Amino acid sequence: MKISKTQFKLSPIVPSVNFHLWQPCNMQCDFCFAPFLDVMREMKIPKGHLPERDCMAVVEQVADIGYKKMNFVGGEPTLCPWLSDLIVLAKERGMVTSIVTNGSRITGKWLDNLNGSLDWIGLSIDTVDPEKSIRIGRAIAGRIPITQENYLDIIGEIKRHKIRLKINTVVNSVNCEEDLTSFIQLAKPERWKLFQVLQVKGQNDAHIAKFEISTEQFEAYVQRNHTVESHGITVVPENNEAMTESYVMIDPAGRFFDNTQGFYRYSESILKIGVAEALKQVSIDPDRFRKRGGEYDW
Repeated sequence: MKISKTQFKLSPIVPSVNFHLWQPCNMQCDFCFAPFLDVMREMKIPKGHLPERDCMAVVEQVADIGYKKMNFVGGEPTLCPWLSDLIVLAKERGMVTSIVTNGSRITGKWLDNLNGSLDWIGLSIDTVDPEKSIRIGRAIAGRIPITQENYLDIIGEIKRHKIRLKINTVVNSVNCEEDLTSFIQLAKPERWKLFQVLQVKGQNDAHIAKFEISTEQFEAYVQRNHTVESHGITVVPENNEAMTESYVMIDPAGRFFDNTQGFYRYSESILKIGVAEALKQVSIDPDRFRKRGGEYDW
């Protein structure tokens, strides 16, 4: 069952939303699903984000319509100077709060400022091999990778602040032969999400060919690494089919978007026509959301 142009009501069928509030990033992952250069150009947001007051208004409208969880993503969301205020606002409005970050700017002081308002952090870690990180672009300015020791220090701060941890790994041609289980056992995330690298036309198609892998290669990675489940870590694999049409997503210009046709299709602005009307202009399949494990013990 898909959300049609007339079905959406005040109780969202898919209860979680990803807000890509910040286009800029301090890393240069060549396979990035969301560089949003088209959004910057077409929507005339040269800095790659809405003003602070508009970001706040998007969060408020999403909360008002009944969403249960808001995940702040980018680009790199921790570059946003008012991210902490957005997280606090989302929490005050009753939502479970989460960010997805490369971890480079996560410090104990930054976490202290959140005053317990952040529920989850998703760390994007594709490999702990510095050379492979540079080949992927998962490195600060494309040159400085985060080491395994650095990642474990960051994770230590996250856990000290009693924030729940998940790790996101994009499986691609550079890392698909790896066994990452020893690191994952040290990190001990609650969830480990494995994404098959995905081509999105107009976003990453200029570089994606050298990173693409087959479904069989992805499944072999999952099989090789799923043994961490015996340590109480939930492994959540998402191949290209599972990733398509199963997320509610908002772009840096405050519009819903979907990936049903292999490229991003955008709604009108939420701030112009409201959440309910904007959501009717994109396609989300609640069955795919549930099938990929989108709703769990938040």
